Amino acid sequence: MMMVREENYDVVVVGGGPAGMMAATQAAMLGKKVALLEKNEKLGKKLFLTGKGRCNITNAEPDLRQLVENYGPEGRFLFHAFSVFGSKEVMAFFEKAGLKLKTERGQRVFPQSDRSSDVVRILTGYLERNKVSVMTGVEIVKIVSQNRRIKKLILRNGEISGENYILCTGGLAYPLTGSTGDGYAWAERLGHQKPELRPALVPLKTKEPWVKDLQGLGLKNVEANVFLGNKKQFSIFGECLFTHFGLSGPIILDMSRQVGELLKKGEVRISIDLKPALDLSKFDKRLQKDFQKYQNKEFKNSLDDLLPQKLIPVIVKLSGIVPEKKVNIITKEERAILAKLFKNLEMTVSGLLGFDQALVTEGGIALKEIDHKTMKSKIVENLYFAGEIIDVHGPSGGFNLQICWSTGCLAGRSAALAKN
Repeated sequence: MMMVREENYDVVVVGGGPAGMMAATQAAMLGKKVALLEKNEKLGKKLFLTGKGRCNITNAEPDLRQLVENYGPEGRFLFHAFSVFGSKEVMAFFEKAGLKLKTERGQRVFPQSDRSSDVVRILTGYLERNKVSVMTGVEIVKIVSQNRRIKKLILRNGEISGENYILCTGGLAYPLTGSTGDGYAWAERLGHQKPELRPALVPLKTKEPWVKDLQGLGLKNVEANVFLGNKKQFSIFGECLFTHFGLSGPIILDMSRQVGELLKKGEVRISIDLKPALDLSKFDKRLQKDFQKYQNKEFKNSLDDLLPQKLIPVIVKLSGIVPEKKVNIITKEERAILAKLFKNLEMTVSGLLGFDQALVTEGGIALKEIDHKTMKSKIVENLYFAGEIIDVHGPSGGFNLQICWSTGCLAGRSAALAKN
C-alpha cells in the first residue's frame, strides 16, 4: 500500500480506469498539478478485459447526431462532450502516441495488435509524460466537505487535497476489477440522489438443456425475435453466442435491457432465425436442392452446407427426424418441420445474469445533477464526474468506452480551467 503524504493539487482524479486516465491526462496537459488515485495495484484493470481482451476503443460513426442516437433519450446529454472529443479525436489521440488502429464491421475500432494492453500502455505513457502523480493501492476512507465544497480526502494511508475533484469510479459491472460502486455512495453523502442500479449489456439465461451442447458457438447474420407470451415485441439482426447458461454476443447484450423489462410482465421467448435472408418458401426450396444433392446420405450427414458442425446434432434431434433416415425418403411434412426449425430456433429466457457478467451499469449519477457542458456537479461546487458513474450507457460496439473518453476529457479540461 502506497503511503500518501498531505499535498495540495490543482486536480485530484479518483479512479484509474479509462475515464480517470483521460481526465488526469487532459488536466495535466493544461499545465495543472494532477493526482490520480486508484484503489487497485495497477491502472486500467477493467480496460484489460474489454472486447475480450482486444479493447473496442470506440465506434467510428462519423455523423454526430447518428452517434448520439445510439444512446437513446439520454444521448442528448452527451452531445457537447462528443462535439468536443468525439470518436475522430479519440482515434487521433491514440494514433499520435503510436497506436495503430483498424476499423471492423459495425464501425468498431480496435488496436491493430488486438491487445488491450497496448491501449493501457499508451494511456500510462500520456500520464508519465504529463507528470501526473499516479497513486495506486489507495483507499479513500472519508471525503471531507464544507459549504458545498470538497476540502480533502482522508485515505487509509494519509490524506490528499485539491482545488477540484473528478470522480471516475465506474459502476458495478465486473466487481472483481474493483468496480464496487464506491463513487455512488460518496456522491450520495455529498448530496446527490441515490441511483437505482441494474446490470446492462448482460447475457441471458435460458431454460432449454440443449443450449449447453452449443457452448462457444457463435452465429453471424442471424435475426433474434423476442416474444412476450405469443406477441412479438422486437427483432435484432447481427451476431449471437451460445454459452453454457444461455445466450450472449452483441445482439443479446444489446437487447438485455428490454428483455429484463419484459420479464417483469411474463414469459419471454427468443426465436433465432438462422436464415433471415430467405423466407420459409425460399428456404424450403433450398432444402430440396440440398437434399437432392445428398439424396443417398443419412439425414444427420446432410446439413453440412447449411449449419455449423456443432449445431447439426441439436437441429437433428429437435427436428424429430430419425438421424439415420436416408434423405431421399424424408417426407414433405418432415421437411416443413425442419424448415420451421431453421427459421424459428426457440428458447425460453429464465433471467439475466448479474453485475459479475454485465459489461456496464444501467443507472448512476442523475444527468439533471450534472452540467453537460463541463461535467461539473450542480450540487458540489468543485466536483466533476466522468465515465460509467454517470447515468447513461450505450450498446456494445465501442459506444461505452467513447463515453469514458469524451466525458473524461471534458471533466479534465473543465476542472483544470475552473476559476474557483
